[in-house]
Amino acid sequence: MSTFGDDLIRSLSEAVAHAKGEGPAVVHAPVAPREVRERARLTQAQMAPLMGMSLSGYRKWEQGTRGISGPAAILLRVIEKEPEAVKRALAPGG
Repeated sequence: MSTFGDDLIRSLSEAVAHAKGEGPAVVHAPVAPREVRERARLTQAQMAPLMGMSLSGYRKWEQGTRGISGPAAILLRVIEKEPEAVKRALAPGG
């Protein structure tokens, strides 16, 4: 079998294992962007740039029409705990 075929079979096997809750995949706990934003006392317009995204994209998260990736979920957790640190890191000259 070709290398591509081997890779495809391995990928599908990993996907099945992940669906069964097995294997090395990292699963992040769900995070509610609206709750994080409200606890940080930010508006949607203030939150979107902290997440590095457009306002309309951020709104889709809050509406549940757009999924949140693993790295974005981690950034939301950081904003939840240390919003000022993220603001400092993203400030000009920061």
